[in-house]
Amino acid sequence: MSENILEFKNLSRVFEDGFKAVSDFNLSIKRGEFVTFLGPSGCGKTTTLRMVAGFDLPTEGQILLDGKDISDLPPHKRPINTVFQRYALFPHLNIFDNVAFGLKLKKLPMDEIVRKVRKALEMVDLEGFEKRKIATLSGGQQQRIAIARALVNEPEILLLDEPLGALDLKMRKEMQLELKNMHDRLGITFIYVTHDQEEALTMSDKIVVMSEGKIQQIGTPEDIYNEPKNAFVADFIGESNIFNGIMTGKCKARFCGAEFTCVDDVPEGTMIDAVLRPEDIEIVAPDKGIIKGEVISVIFKGVHYEITVQSGKNEIVIQTTKKSEVGDQVGLTVEPDGIHIMVAEHTMNKIEVPLNDKYEIDFAEGAFATDIVKLIPGASLADGVLKDANGNELEADKMKVLMTIAPDAIEMSDDASEGQLNGHIINLIYKGDHYSYVVRTEEEIDFIVDDEDLWNMEDYVSLKVDLNKVSYSVKR
Repeated sequence: MSENILEFKNLSRVFEDGFKAVSDFNLSIKRGEFVTFLGPSGCGKTTTLRMVAGFDLPTEGQILLDGKDISDLPPHKRPINTVFQRYALFPHLNIFDNVAFGLKLKKLPMDEIVRKVRKALEMVDLEGFEKRKIATLSGGQQQRIAIARALVNEPEILLLDEPLGALDLKMRKEMQLELKNMHDRLGITFIYVTHDQEEALTMSDKIVVMSEGKIQQIGTPEDIYNEPKNAFVADFIGESNIFNGIMTGKCKARFCGAEFTCVDDVPEGTMIDAVLRPEDIEIVAPDKGIIKGEVISVIFKGVHYEITVQSGKNEIVIQTTKKSEVGDQVGLTVEPDGIHIMVAEHTMNKIEVPLNDKYEIDFAEGAFATDIVKLIPGASLADGVLKDANGNELEADKMKVLMTIAPDAIEMSDDASEGQLNGHIINLIYKGDHYSYVVRTEEEIDFIVDDEDLWNMEDYVSLKVDLNKVSYSVKR
């Protein structure tokens, strides 16, 4: 028997309107694992779960159960059951009949149904509740009945689609532990969907972080929290300070106007994102800090204070049990192992654009002239004909120009007529002294844009590219 109970191979799901909900999803799940799909709304986690259950079919790729492709298998033929966020219990039936519903559809003998229902209710600590009505139960009890109804069919895999979303905070925390204990007792495979980072960190053996239909990182809760692979994961999991920086030497990084010693040996000169968790930063006397700043906010959070320090243009959040006062001048220090270095992704926007018959760049429904001759060594342009150094004619429709645009060379506006491009903000990350945005244009091109102002997710914005700050190279 294979160690992996479930495998996803190049799984994709594209809807009729062209929206790609899941893209190139590859994952192996071991027998008995508690795996959580974690990500913001719209990232593709529930669509993936629905494909596992059989409620939705993949456009491409395979889902293998014990090595056999079940991608086209109907739901009732899969040894898989689902617990939904709203539980989907029948209010007109008592608890026994709710739990027994699937068994009765299978036309099992009544004595076997009774035995299985009692066993399932024992698993969720609700034995003796058989005759109670659904309306008399608390939210947590209803959730356990929904789990019992799923378990009574003895599935190999239990799918849970944000099952704690309807509960209050105290009940959610109790049920997180209850679900984890239940998983440990049953030993079956749990696949859990949530956007709640604490739930994922509390319960999971393995976390799959998703964004825009793609897997961003797979790992244990400790790996995901302590060693995020990119800025999205660092920003989404827990609280983080993320700063742009550069490696200045062996295990030396410069950000926030100072040089820090770290443990990540990244080549000198590499542009990086430095991640500092708030709990890893220590407030010290101004003369003892690596950097200095002024306390601009103090919030009591019960077990700690959340303190924000302004250092130059950077805002730095610290979690500490020691109180400071607004206006205090402080120093900040952090141990080398408290700094996580990631090679910066997408530091520049690079797009290929065509040339028109006048050898002008055709960008965003508008053409502008650039000295194309300077981009091709030895080229000449005469009488509207471009030739290379060997005298060969270069046809405009067979050439493209690569435009390289820095994030700070793009200005955002809410006036659609101001820029060359328009689109929606699909992601944002605060990086100490500015926000880093991802704007998806109407042409389905993603642009990284730096802006000091705070915009909201899904805002429709106009992008004005400063063409004087763009660099060009010709592709033939």
